[in-house]
Amino acid sequence: MAKDIPAAVREICLSFPEAEEYLSHGSPNFRVRGKTFASYVVNHHGDGRVALWLCSPPGAQAQYVRDEPEFFFVPPYVGPRGWLGMELDKGLPWQRVAALAREAYEKVAPAALTKQIGRTIAITPPKAALSAEERDPLNTPAAQRLIQPLRDYCLSLPDVQEEPRFGSPSWRAGKRTFATLWRYGDALHFLFWVGVEQQSLYTADPRFSIPPYMGHNGWIALRIGGKPNWREIRSLALHSYRHFALRRMLARLDAGGWAEQRSARIP
Repeated sequence: MAKDIPAAVREICLSFPEAEEYLSHGSPNFRVRGKTFASYVVNHHGDGRVALWLCSPPGAQAQYVRDEPEFFFVPPYVGPRGWLGMELDKGLPWQRVAALAREAYEKVAPAALTKQIGRTIAITPPKAALSAEERDPLNTPAAQRLIQPLRDYCLSLPDVQEEPRFGSPSWRAGKRTFATLWRYGDALHFLFWVGVEQQSLYTADPRFSIPPYMGHNGWIALRIGGKPNWREIRSLALHSYRHFALRRMLARLDAGGWAEQRSARIP
């Protein structure tokens, strides 16, 4: 089997003494003695990049981004701390990738370990292209078959608009998001507001979890399997919509059984 980009990244990052891989926010990260030096990130929040984020030496970020913007960029979150983002599928030589990953490792590793590295690994470039699912798991036919019924129902409610939120489809009641989704690991999750006081009731069911970032505001995440319970999903979406919708929207919703008439036409 031809080596792909994730395998090449692992080959490089795990070649350093005591380096280990762990999963963080759905992405492979690499650390040494508890300190992260690299993160492999694909299509982060819909940016379309196949990238490696590196804990680079002082000044490296500004230099590379200025001189070679076709390969390098300032990554979100960690960019202000000097981390460097580099795109891995734009023709950057893999020996440079290995050299820059080594610099990142040396920045955080104890001196005793950096002395053990020896020559930088000579890596054979990957030949296998990333699949469509690896590049954008939400844009595959299988994912769209799961997303479309939720989209149809949300857009059937009064004054709802769809917009991307961190690279995922989301639906707003007026200006306030009431439903969104994200993919964590190999599973798709639908997110709705249920209220902080109700979260513990839902999480007694292993399909539900409290999502990061939004959970403290009363949101819940439902892991979607192969046979979604659409009656349950519509109920959650409607409850969340009612929480965020304006009075005039609720008046339209309740006039003539709006939700019931439309939900009858949706799986």
